[in-house]
Amino acid sequence: MADTLADEIVAITQEAGALAMARWRTDFRRWDKSPGNPVSDIDLEVDALLHARLSALDPAAGWLSEETADSAARLSCKRLWVVDPIDGTRDYLRGRPGWSVSVALVDGSVPVVGVLDAPARSEVWRAVRGQGATRNGVALRASDRTDLAGARVPTDALPKADRDLVVVDKPNSIALRIAMVASGEADLVATARWGNEWDIAAAALIATEAGATITDALGGALAFNTAKAEAFGILATAPGIYAAAAARLRERASAR
Repeated sequence: MADTLADEIVAITQEAGALAMARWRTDFRRWDKSPGNPVSDIDLEVDALLHARLSALDPAAGWLSEETADSAARLSCKRLWVVDPIDGTRDYLRGRPGWSVSVALVDGSVPVVGVLDAPARSEVWRAVRGQGATRNGVALRASDRTDLAGARVPTDALPKADRDLVVVDKPNSIALRIAMVASGEADLVATARWGNEWDIAAAALIATEAGATITDALGGALAFNTAKAEAFGILATAPGIYAAAAARLRERASAR
């Protein structure tokens, strides 16, 4: 049953990705919802498509999306769709490929299906709780790194205190950066600021199912369908470096 449902979610997410891809690098309206927070007509079109298709697939599930006004009604739902129509909007607007459509189905407070469609990268990421994670059908496994020094981080630049780490290519999509840890292409992704559930729900399941360790910035377990729909930071790592990375991040996060 879970596989059949996951297949349907993948198909819907890919339909949304195809819509976004067809309009990528074309003319469309774009604006800032708030300073430094861009959005476009395409975000809204993809959101509407996902809302219609996913709600038809599971009408009893609540809805949480970056591009839809939130409603407290979702808190009474056992299941919840958690969606970012275009995660990495900045890359989408700049014509860069580091964006994805992110869809998760949460049951209780736990993601049970997670899908990322990144059509500009020809990638479909998928995870079902307890059944592993794949990219384009190939099973994923986090890296076996055990030394924090030399760990690969998808970022633009490292602060001086982290110069023992190694910069790798950074997609604007935080979901794709977390997925890089799942695939073993990166060893560490960390943030120490409040973020939204829709940015991480699908990717968190993909990382977990690939054997990575993922928590909030203070080492707490992630929970979804919370009242504020936020988490304080993210730490996603290869399991062998989690303790060292958590110790480094905790000191900084605690000071905020």
